[in-house]
Amino acid sequence: MDTCVDFESELFTPFLSEESQVNPHVYGAELAWWLSRELASEGVETTYPNNEDWGWFIEYFVDDNEYWLCCGNIDDSNNRWRVYLNCKAKGMFGRNKAPVASAMPLLGALKSILERCEGISNIVWSKEIA
Repeated sequence: MDTCVDFESELFTPFLSEESQVNPHVYGAELAWWLSRELASEGVETTYPNNEDWGWFIEYFVDDNEYWLCCGNIDDSNNRWRVYLNCKAKGMFGRNKAPVASAMPLLGALKSILERCEGISNIVWSKEIA
C-alpha cells in the first residue's frame, strides 16, 4: 500500500526568511497548511499543522488510532516535496501501531487533491519513505 508521495511544486515555496524556519533549509509549513485546508474541503478533518525538527505534520484520528501526515522538502530544495503517513503507536516501545487500512480515507483524499492541483507535477507514490 502506497503511503509516501514525492512531487514538485512552486506553490509551497517558503515566504518567510530562513531564520523563521524550523531549521535551516527545512520547509513544509505552507504545504501542511494547504493540505489541512484541502483535506477539510474533502471531508477529511485533521489538526492544524505542528512542527518537528525535520518538517511539519498534521494529525488524523480514527477511533483510537493516530496518524501523522508528515510534510517536508526534499534535499534542501524549495520545490521538491515529500508527504508520508506515519502510523503512531498505541502503546509503549512502538508496539501496536495504528493500521494503515484505517487511514485509507486520508490517503485517498490526498491522492485526489494532488492529482487535481494544476501546480503539482511529477507525482511519484511509494510504499515507504524513500
